[in-house]
Amino acid sequence: MPSILQVALDTPLPRLFDYRLPDGLATVQPGSLVEVPFGRTLQIGVALGRQTDSTIVADKLRDVIRVLDDRPALSPEILRLAQFCADYYHHPLGAILLATLPPRLRNASPFAADTPWLVATEAGRAAEPLARAKSQRALLDALRAAPISRATLREQKQGRHAAALVEAGWAAWSRVPPRPDDAPPTTDAPPATAEQHAALDALLPGLGAFGVHLIHGVTGSGKTELYLRLIDAVLADGKQALVLIPEIALTPQLEQHFRRRFPERRFATLHSGLSEKDRTEHWLAAPDCDVLLGTRLSVFAPLPRLGLIVVDEEHDGSFKQQDGLRYSARDVAIARGKQAGVPVVLGSATPSLESYAQALNGRYQLVELKQRAISQAQLPDIELVDLKHIPVDNGLTRPALTALGETLARGEQSLVFLNRRGYAPALYCPSCAWVSPCPRCSARLVLHRTAHRLKCHHCGYETRIPSECPSCGNPDLKPLGQGTQRLEETLAAFLPAARIRRIDRDTMRPRAWAELGEAVHGGEVDILVGTQMLAKGHDFPNMTLALILDTDGALYSPDFRATERLFAQLMQVAGRAGRADKPGRVLIQTAFPDHPLFRYLQRHDYPGYARALLAERKQLELPPFTRQVLVRAEATTMDAALAFLQRAAQLAPDDAGVSVFGATPAPMARVANLERAQLLVQSASRQALQKFVRDWRPQLEAIKPRIARWSLDVDPLVF
Repeated sequence: MPSILQVALDTPLPRLFDYRLPDGLATVQPGSLVEVPFGRTLQIGVALGRQTDSTIVADKLRDVIRVLDDRPALSPEILRLAQFCADYYHHPLGAILLATLPPRLRNASPFAADTPWLVATEAGRAAEPLARAKSQRALLDALRAAPISRATLREQKQGRHAAALVEAGWAAWSRVPPRPDDAPPTTDAPPATAEQHAALDALLPGLGAFGVHLIHGVTGSGKTELYLRLIDAVLADGKQALVLIPEIALTPQLEQHFRRRFPERRFATLHSGLSEKDRTEHWLAAPDCDVLLGTRLSVFAPLPRLGLIVVDEEHDGSFKQQDGLRYSARDVAIARGKQAGVPVVLGSATPSLESYAQALNGRYQLVELKQRAISQAQLPDIELVDLKHIPVDNGLTRPALTALGETLARGEQSLVFLNRRGYAPALYCPSCAWVSPCPRCSARLVLHRTAHRLKCHHCGYETRIPSECPSCGNPDLKPLGQGTQRLEETLAAFLPAARIRRIDRDTMRPRAWAELGEAVHGGEVDILVGTQMLAKGHDFPNMTLALILDTDGALYSPDFRATERLFAQLMQVAGRAGRADKPGRVLIQTAFPDHPLFRYLQRHDYPGYARALLAERKQLELPPFTRQVLVRAEATTMDAALAFLQRAAQLAPDDAGVSVFGATPAPMARVANLERAQLLVQSASRQALQKFVRDWRPQLEAIKPRIARWSLDVDPLVF
């Protein structure tokens, strides 16, 4: 009887596929990558299990072509985590498993991992080479003291002797150099504050078991110091730490900070800013590293000795994937911690309401840091500039310009925050009111004057700036509104002596952050102008002023999470000011100074605002007091998208505990020439909603719609 191998493939079908194992492939480890025929193509899949029979008739079963044994198998832990994601997010298991791998490992071409370090094995440390093999003995003695790179061996022409040691089992090639016995000691930690001592007393006893701990600390309170001390305790026990961060831009800065603190430890980083080669090598190095630092996909990294998971800025929306597997890395991290029996530490100055509610009801341990770690550093004063009574010139008021000038005169630094890149949000014709539309989206083309282009920030479409209005022929077209490019130009005109640096996705690349940090710390920058890339994680001691522009749109947004996100954003930006011994000041330009959000913000009262929002959400039956699933549909016409969702609603199971709302166009109804619609499903019970979707999904898959695609978004953040 042939042995049948079940294989997970990267297809939209939520099932496994049966293949016959040829005699030469009798043993295949679960998690191994295999190459199999699928339709008229060959695909890479993940072997999951074996059985003796199949529902497919024997003469239609196809053979596994080969096992890709030149790359490591996925561990049982990662297989369990992927299965959790498949069950919870209702996404095909094969698509999840293949997405967790670097692209190079999903390629069938032969793969040779880069193993740049030669290290002495345990046998080599005890071995005694023959007396006449002087070169081998000398090389082995050197390896016992420290690993040697392949490049060094090549320069010293030691390749033949290295090969002999490897053949004897006395040395081996490694991706990451192990810690040498004479490694430098851990850098001394700064003295802990009384609040940090109390926090550590609460957190350290929980390091040996699963639990979720929420650190709510004001900006500058030393949350990172707590992470470092917890990681130190975990590493001392021979285990690994996983640190998730929301932004690629923060990775080099944090990595440098961690390396200074733990110079003897092995680090790996994973984020989309790495080249394909580097991402592959760092993924392969993860099992041997001590600390893995990365963005959301790092939650699936192979870490066999995992002892702690840290999710910094846990409230940040970038932890939620917005296409494909729409997972929340924070929630998957908690699931991984539970499966592995290790603690999960969430940290934020403005926790998500979901996490804060769990802390208030006792499911998470709440640890609070209410004071800044530097005793002289006080939380900044927050002032409101009322736009209803103060005129605006190119987006800036006189009080704002005066504050910038005074800060510049004192030799201190300022941050000007405007969360809109480009020169202006649109190009406008004052004659006929034409406003530059994107031909593929229900959005406007953004003016990028330095590049002489109009660009869509949703679909990537771009075109040249027209010389006259396409509608009426008027040659006098005007920029409409402010973007960071125009703001930089305006500030340069008002403050010609200021050294201004613009920070947004048009100017910055991950490797440029180290240079920026050196420039700011070295006093080479007076004013930083930027988007949300500047809002979190950065510590500039001489920055004393934060000016925040154009945030009122969130106050009247239909998105119920808009004010929560705005409060977090404003708190994070305000937290960049006054982090050392100089007092900080924050100016916010707004036309709604009486809004309750600003009263809580001026008191730095996140708990008060969070409780007010939670009371409102409970009354309106909104998350976190209910659970939601959004069915999204995209089609060439809105009628087709809505028709699919209306049919889906008709096929919904009958469950009194689950509400199915009507199909509606998405807030951004058209993107990249596809019309988008959505259908909301909601329940007070997570279990009831999950069962509902499990029963409903086969009905959805049975519909043969004339649409481009549809998807399920569990716990949606963006509508």
